[in-house]
Amino acid sequence: MDRSVFAADPRRLLIAGPDFRLADADPRSTPGFPSGKKEGKAALEKGTKALSHSQEQLFAASRQGEGSSVLLILQAMDTAGKGGIVRHVIGAVDPQGVHHHAFKAPTAAERRHDFLWRVQKQLPGPGMIGVFDRSHYEDVLVHKVRGLSPAEEVERRYGAIAQFEAGLAAAGTRVLKVMLHISKEEQKLRLTERLNRPDKYWKYNPGDVDERALWEDYQEAYATAIARTSTPEAPWYVVPADAKWYARLAVQQLLAAALADLHLGWPEAHFDVEAEKQRLAAS
Repeated sequence: MDRSVFAADPRRLLIAGPDFRLADADPRSTPGFPSGKKEGKAALEKGTKALSHSQEQLFAASRQGEGSSVLLILQAMDTAGKGGIVRHVIGAVDPQGVHHHAFKAPTAAERRHDFLWRVQKQLPGPGMIGVFDRSHYEDVLVHKVRGLSPAEEVERRYGAIAQFEAGLAAAGTRVLKVMLHISKEEQKLRLTERLNRPDKYWKYNPGDVDERALWEDYQEAYATAIARTSTPEAPWYVVPADAKWYARLAVQQLLAAALADLHLGWPEAHFDVEAEKQRLAAS
């Protein structure tokens, strides 16, 4: 993480701590970054080199038997910018070190298993950055709002998620959970743009308008899920997302900080470097 980018550590500014209230979080704000869009985009560009460097060190360490990995979980209402995060933040690193998975509605086969079964199959291996575009949190958020599971089952799942994520952390996976917090007004503008541009029609889903009718229910469901599953091992960060450039910069810096926490370096050579130089010169 480049500490010169934000006025304060974005982890401290954006973490959903014990006193956090989603209703008090302003989706239009840019915590810790008083400058504007131009400066934000420049900072994002500047940060790509350091992020790529850290990702390569993570990947290189795994080639020597190190088991660390990072899992970035992106949750949000539609149009909040998950795809932009993947393109502009994750897209800056070597794709061979990234495992990206977008969770859709579970298939009939997946529904025959516990809700975490399909998630376990997509976890990042050693040296990898895993990215979940939506995740196991859909199985509490949508199920709570739409009543797809009994309230008792939703309650059970909060505990199962916290236990599952604690296990990931204990096994060497740094879990980074981000809610991209968009306002209802900004979402309407983005949906309108999709309807006004033929090159955006493919991104428009008529069901998004139906979900807008349940906006407050989803906000309540997010608030509950965050409160029940934000733990020291896997805290939630709520990133204001009305300004796309800020959301991308914030997630970049949060990811960089997660990698920095691993204290990465370059693996030592397991061979005689000077001897190999001589052999190569003589070949």
